[in-house]
Amino acid sequence: MATPSGARGTARPATTNPHPATGKVPLVLSGATVVLPTGTVKNGRVIVDGSRIIGTAPENAHVIDVTNHWLVPGFVDLHNHGGGGASFSGPAEDVQKAIRVHREHGTTTLVASTVTDDMDFLVGQAGLLSELAEQGDIAGIHFEGPFISPCRKGAHSEALLRDPDPAEVRKLIDAARGQARMVTLATELPGGLDSVRLLTEHGVIAAVGHTDATYEQTVEAIDAGATVATHLFNAMPQIGHRAPGPITALLEDERVTVELINDGTHLHPAALRLAFHHAAAHRVAFITDAMDAAGIGDGRYLLGPLEVEVSEGVARLVEGGSIAGSTLTLDRVFKRAVTIDRLPVEDVVAAISANPARLLGMADRIGSLEPGKDADLVLLDHHFDLKGVMRRGEWVVDPQLG
Repeated sequence: MATPSGARGTARPATTNPHPATGKVPLVLSGATVVLPTGTVKNGRVIVDGSRIIGTAPENAHVIDVTNHWLVPGFVDLHNHGGGGASFSGPAEDVQKAIRVHREHGTTTLVASTVTDDMDFLVGQAGLLSELAEQGDIAGIHFEGPFISPCRKGAHSEALLRDPDPAEVRKLIDAARGQARMVTLATELPGGLDSVRLLTEHGVIAAVGHTDATYEQTVEAIDAGATVATHLFNAMPQIGHRAPGPITALLEDERVTVELINDGTHLHPAALRLAFHHAAAHRVAFITDAMDAAGIGDGRYLLGPLEVEVSEGVARLVEGGSIAGSTLTLDRVFKRAVTIDRLPVEDVVAAISANPARLLGMADRIGSLEPGKDADLVLLDHHFDLKGVMRRGEWVVDPQLG
């Protein structure tokens, strides 16, 4: 629990009575500025016992002084295709590599996103990813494609696109064995609205994206159950004063959460401000839309079957030049949002942790620093650079306090 802290100076050594399940002594992170759902607490503390946050520090707790740092909840990424040179469309060892890279950058909960491919391949990949979800390594699966518009395909293979036939959508849901979390659809295509209703009935998020829909068609999709805008502004028609398009419909409806890719390439800062102004912080989810190059650097990569060139951190298709995901990690998203976009830290925490946790139905476990929740947290210095990551009470990145 985050409370005003009287513990300062050097860490108090652990003594006795470790947690019975983990064998670890309770830990107090003391002196930080802590961001809570109710506001920001200066000179606060977070108490960890085993894998959970608790409200009262036991006598034997080990104290670490993190004065002049921020403590925020672990980041939650709804839309991520890979990192560290590996893809969530690859074999299990590649998937684990990508997970590790993003955890090291503060993403303690991650939904693995696939890209458009052959249906048989996607069914097989759903089986592999569902096993990792059942183990708790990922929070589920997001299918981005193949049910998207060829007019707005972005970095998806047009030859593999198809209309959202509810029977095929159901095939992917079944293959995911209860671990499908989201499907991105061009809901204006034949079968689109019926597929939205099917997803809603099965507790899977229907996301409007890679779409050429009109304003009116998007309103229909929201009324049918769509609740997320896949990377708002990107891969959809622009706002027109006579044809307001999907962006306007998605921004104005309180039922919709909008994904934003905040890398300075996908969005102009004014578009980011527009989204926060109209949707407000409680309806924004920062995502990475990361591909293999995240955490690595420039070079040539594959995104599904398509070749991508990454230059100066920007990923584009070799053929055609479309932006092909990002090379982001969420710690970079956080720092940019606070230092460049000048968003309040509390709004950034909502968009990068609390809101995606709520969408995933996991807000009782993650997304905020409250007693009873998983001890998922990120330690940042006063420049908002990452200095430590904890997931379920275990340090992924040891605190760097020098």
